[in-house]
Amino acid sequence: QVQLVESGGGLVQAGGSLRLSCAASGLTFSSYAMGWFRQAPGKEREFVATMRRSTYYADSVKGRFTISRDNAKNTVYLQMNSLKPEDTAVYYCAADRLVTMTRAYEYWGQGTQVTVSS
Repeated sequence: QVQLVESGGGLVQAGGSLRLSCAASGLTFSSYAMGWFRQAPGKEREFVATMRRSTYYADSVKGRFTISRDNAKNTVYLQMNSLKPEDTAVYYCAADRLVTMTRAYEYWGQGTQVTVSS
């Protein structure tokens, strides 16, 4: 049974930083692309970043967010710097065998709330 468990969300002031973590189990972690998505109230879930070996980012977070992974720990991270109020959303971790910036990921976590105050 595949499980993805996000952590690290919270409340931060604009300009601050947070690091999200996603611990995966039940899959061959190194074989999967790991992605981060987010969903703000009243909006569709949108792509943030993904990686297997190479990294890919949404234009809205390039230069501010960094995705990384530790295959020994079966964990993917999202370092978020220079946070803006518009980054407020529930952030989801996802896993798929293919690298994609669409929402077509096989497995999803439950999400962690990130709130950025102005």
